[in-house]
Amino acid sequence: MSGGLAALLDDIAALAKAAAASVDDVAAAAGRASAKASGVVIDDAAVTPRYVTGFSPSRELPMIKNIAVGSLRNKLIFILPAILLLSEFLPWLLTPLLMVGGVYLSYEGAEKLWEKVSGHTPVVTDDPVATSGTDHEKVMTASAIRTDFILSAEIMVIALNEVTHEPLGWRAFILGIVGLLITVGVYGVVALIVKMDDIGLALARGEGFRARFGEGLVKAMPTLLAVLSNVGMIAMLWVGGHILLVGVAELGWQAPYGFVHHLEEGVAHATGAFGGFLGWLTNTFFSFLVGLAVGAVVVAVMHLIPRKQTTGH
Repeated sequence: MSGGLAALLDDIAALAKAAAASVDDVAAAAGRASAKASGVVIDDAAVTPRYVTGFSPSRELPMIKNIAVGSLRNKLIFILPAILLLSEFLPWLLTPLLMVGGVYLSYEGAEKLWEKVSGHTPVVTDDPVATSGTDHEKVMTASAIRTDFILSAEIMVIALNEVTHEPLGWRAFILGIVGLLITVGVYGVVALIVKMDDIGLALARGEGFRARFGEGLVKAMPTLLAVLSNVGMIAMLWVGGHILLVGVAELGWQAPYGFVHHLEEGVAHATGAFGGFLGWLTNTFFSFLVGLAVGAVVVAVMHLIPRKQTTGH
């Protein structure tokens, strides 16, 4: 009897160790997947604040909450089942779909750059955006969720590439965790950025260093939002271009990415302690150029087509 009980306890201990090892494996896989997607995560966090800029402060957090819920829905309800099915039955289709997203990101980034360079920015009134009513808020929220869909798809597919060796059930679980953590992290940071001026105003009501720090935050907000807007634009071009470079290599045309990768390694080996960063920067620069070139072509086409239609009438 005691021997049977001891054997049972040994089995339970073995199962507990296996479960603990599985949890560790899941955590490690989720960490690797999140790290690989970090470039797109930065893009997501940098792009989103511009969708709520100009609205009444009382509407900023509700909008961010709605965008975050839409982002989570994008990842868990639409993207996750789709990429799991594709990875099981049509794995060859994942790369072309990623490249379509890369073209879209390149177009979005090039469009924003064109607006800055040409001065053809959307017309804005002197009144707060909130006075346009809830319709405009819904339009901006929907636009943010659409852009997030592309970014979320990139995040989830990049993460999927890190866990393709896992069984389907574990794959789904790990990607679900990644999607949840990234969404909470990104929109938590976005909420903090957007409400930083309110935090600054609250601190400014105090005295001494606290008041000066609060005033500094308020004064820094316009610059921070402008910087984030530029970072978001550059990140869209960089991420879009990188997706396209890697995509064409995976589809069989190795030369473009081989050239960039060769330069990246050369810079990394030649620059010693800073090699890792400068090598990454080299890859990023050429990815940006590819994104800019592809995006510029799409922008030109999108602006040319309406003109032709207008001329035709």
